[in-house]
Amino acid sequence: MDKLAVTGSVTRDETTLRELVEIVWHEKWLVIGITLLITIVTGVTAVMTPRKYTASVLLSVVSNRTGGGLGSASSALGQFGGIASLAGLSLQGNSEKSEAIAILQSDALTMRYIKDHDLLPVLYPKEWDPVKKQWLGDPRKTPTLWRGNEKFKGDIRDVAESSKTGLISLTVTWTDPRVAAQWANDLVKLTNDYMRDKAISDSERNIAYLKDQAAKTDIAQVRTAVYAILESEIRRAMLARGTEEYALKVLDPAIAPEKPSAPKRTIWVMVGFVAGFMVSIFIVLVRESWTRSGRP
Repeated sequence: MDKLAVTGSVTRDETTLRELVEIVWHEKWLVIGITLLITIVTGVTAVMTPRKYTASVLLSVVSNRTGGGLGSASSALGQFGGIASLAGLSLQGNSEKSEAIAILQSDALTMRYIKDHDLLPVLYPKEWDPVKKQWLGDPRKTPTLWRGNEKFKGDIRDVAESSKTGLISLTVTWTDPRVAAQWANDLVKLTNDYMRDKAISDSERNIAYLKDQAAKTDIAQVRTAVYAILESEIRRAMLARGTEEYALKVLDPAIAPEKPSAPKRTIWVMVGFVAGFMVSIFIVLVRESWTRSGRP
């Protein structure tokens, strides 16, 4: 008997789908009001959120940056690899892409670009007084190059390599489309300039070392090998000096986009509508539950 009573009580307390629909329909104006309110708030937030634009550069890595001289000297280098090793030379070319990508997004190069172009006030406009040309607030919390670099890495710059084509894309996202395109193109140019200058410096050091080694030896075979490596280094230096796109070749430069990449206002409104509807249903069901339990 007690079991039947409990079963009947459970049955009476259960709410069927039809009853849920009736409850929601009875509170339809509350559901509509809450849904519209949250949808409107989400839409207004999307409109007031600053637009961001994404500019992209498509790149390929320039291979064989040694100037073509190593082909003729490969046998000599094989026999006298110790000389090349001491001079800081290497026949490995598989790391060229990894090196270029690493430098393209390196902390040192990014901080150098931020410093040279005085970008900290641009990156942190709310903390900068453009009239007095000074930072606002606590001097200990003044934005630093390190913070600027972290902002670049987290919110502004992205470097990706396509697994299918092997091409590299550098994207920059900012509130000004022309600035985004300029930064993207500038970072590529800065990388090429850095790697070209480094190659020239390395070659000049290697040439001086190899000339010194050639002058010290009387063994004809060793001297021949040294001069073969020296020829390669001279060609490498000449190639670097005459090539603007030394490490990264620009296949498609960045242009100022006309369409913002964020926020996606339509998506925001749709999400706001769904969220508002779900919240309103939840509130209606909670109210109904309180009513059934006898709460005020």
